[in-house]
Amino acid sequence: MVQEFSRRRLLWPGTAVAAGLVLGAGLNAEGAEQPTGEKKTKKKGKGQKAGAGAQTPRCVVVWSEGTAPKKVYPNDINGAIAEGLKEMRNWEVVVANLSDPDQGLPDKLLNRADVLIWWGHEKHAAVKDELVDKIVKRVKEDGMGFISLHSSHFAKPNKKLMGTACSWKAYVGDSTTLKVTVKSPDHPIARGIKEFTVEHGERYSDPYAVPTPEAVVFEGVATLKNGGTDPSQQGLTWQIGKGRMFYFQPGHETNPIFFDPNIRRIMINAIRWAAPQRG
Repeated sequence: MVQEFSRRRLLWPGTAVAAGLVLGAGLNAEGAEQPTGEKKTKKKGKGQKAGAGAQTPRCVVVWSEGTAPKKVYPNDINGAIAEGLKEMRNWEVVVANLSDPDQGLPDKLLNRADVLIWWGHEKHAAVKDELVDKIVKRVKEDGMGFISLHSSHFAKPNKKLMGTACSWKAYVGDSTTLKVTVKSPDHPIARGIKEFTVEHGERYSDPYAVPTPEAVVFEGVATLKNGGTDPSQQGLTWQIGKGRMFYFQPGHETNPIFFDPNIRRIMINAIRWAAPQRG
């Protein structure tokens, strides 16, 4: 199904367009996982309208400023994340970019997004304040989920939602790997996740200047080139007005972690957790 956002929008099942991605979905409107087996279509009864009872797909927008190196992320970081969401049935996945019209988030798209994933690094200042205000309003007043990744801690929407400096104690490019551990095993974002290690070239050191999180889902220990280690928080959640917010610290653009199955599972879990409940 290719409609208004034909260059960026894919619905599972469907065909690849633009970057050649096939994206999909994986839960029902209440957030429960769907069985993968096919179901026979019931015949339409007398007086029953076409499409009656069908669930409207939910929508997640994966946004990026577009500065990740092509040799690491040929289809950018948002393309890699979106590719990892193909198992999510009944979810529409939209890949949006800073260079797109309306900076990737026209009102029609933003107003129907259930979750917005944000990756930025070098172009925070280029994001228009008017767009930031709209994002914050959607989170606080309408319950849209917001997922902020790595250097997006300094992104305008992230900072306005937190209301703090959102700075870490240190930013050092002297690490080699990161061992991620589960601190809150009962949290929905941690479902199916066990301790794992990823390539990690840049560490952020605690403390993190943000409001006290509702939960610290993941912690981690960076292994340094000199043989030392540096522990820090890796995944934190908040309730911001009506919306849920998740910040995930790993994700430097020179490390291909968004192809890692553990990271992809965390992204899927975070989307399901952050999405507003339907009545």
